[in-house]
Amino acid sequence: MYNSAKAAQIIAYLALKTEARAINVLKAIKLVYISDREALKRFAMPMLDEPRASLPHGPVNSWTYDNAKGEVEDANWSTILDDRANHMIGVKADIGVDDLDELSDAEVEVLDSVWEEFGGMTQWQLRDWTHKSDNIPEWEDPNGSSNPIPLERLLHAVGIENTAEHAQFLRDQASMTKLLAELA
Repeated sequence: MYNSAKAAQIIAYLALKTEARAINVLKAIKLVYISDREALKRFAMPMLDEPRASLPHGPVNSWTYDNAKGEVEDANWSTILDDRANHMIGVKADIGVDDLDELSDAEVEVLDSVWEEFGGMTQWQLRDWTHKSDNIPEWEDPNGSSNPIPLERLLHAVGIENTAEHAQFLRDQASMTKLLAELA
């Protein structure tokens, strides 16, 4: 089940790493994808349960990208992040790291390591980096369009064996989480 509050908090955490408390939209989306991928690689579980897609500027977490573009009205998103302006997403003035309660310690470690490696790159450097098959082999050039990145391809790319079984496990986990949320 997609957790838009967590997605917003991931972007907020990254934006809080900057002096301006804001981050370029494209850079944020690339860092979200790289972080989610790294969590999958380290823990065999992604940070976000959502479809992923190959777009002309590289891979994205689809629903997080829609939120970042402002295509979705979401209270979870708008309580943490300012409306985007000049291709930037900012963190609301009253939000600090201690308010980001959707992120586990392990996820914060992933975000810190991704920031350490990629935080100094521009959005265009990140785009170019994600286009290299040695770095992100699951991304395939959609030739100006958009193509889904199958979960099995992503799992294979990060080195998880038995991709079909693991993908089914992740889908079952998501279904169970959704069911529990509906019962609550």
